[in-house]
Amino acid sequence: MTFSWSWDTTFDVLPDMLSAFLRVTLLATVVGSAIAAVVGLVVAMIRRLAPWWIAYPVHGVMEFIRMTPVVIQLLFAYYTFQQFDGLTIGIVVLGIHYASYMAEVYRSGIDAVPKGQWEAAAALSMSTRRTWQRVVIPQALRTTVPALGTWVISMFKDTPFLIVIFVTEMVQTAYASGADDFMFLEPITLAGLIFLAASYPTALLLRRLEVRLARY
Repeated sequence: MTFSWSWDTTFDVLPDMLSAFLRVTLLATVVGSAIAAVVGLVVAMIRRLAPWWIAYPVHGVMEFIRMTPVVIQLLFAYYTFQQFDGLTIGIVVLGIHYASYMAEVYRSGIDAVPKGQWEAAAALSMSTRRTWQRVVIPQALRTTVPALGTWVISMFKDTPFLIVIFVTEMVQTAYASGADDFMFLEPITLAGLIFLAASYPTALLLRRLEVRLARY
């Protein structure tokens, strides 16, 4: 069996794939990451500050989300909240799913703040809110940013799962383009290259950021 590459097909499908990347794949990643970062931090703080009868159920819910496949969560949310469009549901589900991972990252970062920092804040009579804003969160973020970035990349690579709730993202666009004339090699390869072109520079940036933060 021989394989041949058609540049005409490549240039024909490229605009549609880039459009799908910007309208769906990138949008879902950016907004989903923002949701995950905020919800994850809130969950980590609840586990540290809230009474046990709040912290334990929240932890249990996050563990359930973290231990179940995102595909199942997408399907459940899609058929439960049919008043919302698929892209909105997909973004929220991805955000909450990855919030369960980011919460653990935040927790480890908070636990890594030296005990002396907490004691110094208490000795200065700093309020709980000020202690978290000025002492705990800045130090925790310094050690967690690289790991958080890794989960963002993972979310980016999971966006093709949106097809299960009928959201036409980049990979589905590639498959549909190939199905038109049964030429799948070019669009599928392009999809992989676009994923690589977006994620690899991000990974390099995270490595540089990790090295830079380690100096402080």
